[in-house]
Amino acid sequence: MHEQLSKFDPAVSKKWLFALAGILWSLVGLMLCLRAEIWLQHIYLPTALWFASFGLILSVIVYRFGFAKIARKNIERLCFRPDKSCIFSFQAWRSYLIIVIMVTLGLVLRHSAFPKPYLAIIYLTIGGALFFSSIHYYARLWKIVVLKKSCES
Repeated sequence: MHEQLSKFDPAVSKKWLFALAGILWSLVGLMLCLRAEIWLQHIYLPTALWFASFGLILSVIVYRFGFAKIARKNIERLCFRPDKSCIFSFQAWRSYLIIVIMVTLGLVLRHSAFPKPYLAIIYLTIGGALFFSSIHYYARLWKIVVLKKSCES
């Protein structure tokens, strides 16, 4: 029975897990930043630049002290997985719960009366941090594919 079920396991190599994680973190980060940019288009340009600058500065801080650590921990976890692993294992299973909570919170905030320019700061902060953190996945993928180094080195 287990053998019959295992043929439905969507297993891919580690390099695909790193690529998928990087691409998804980048795309979600860019999507959030683009949403923020749309909201900032509707306010006075100098004010929009201040809001955007503040969001980007915060994104570097959140990246440095939060998301980079999460990405590195996730990369380390992926390195210890077998070479062929389920495609959904690019994130830890408990991370999917965090993703659902964050998406829900984002939707609630986006449809709330919260002023969009201030919400743009939050979106830029999270989006920028996600995008910057995605670079860690690409760097690991580069080591594995181009430099032909093992995952652990």
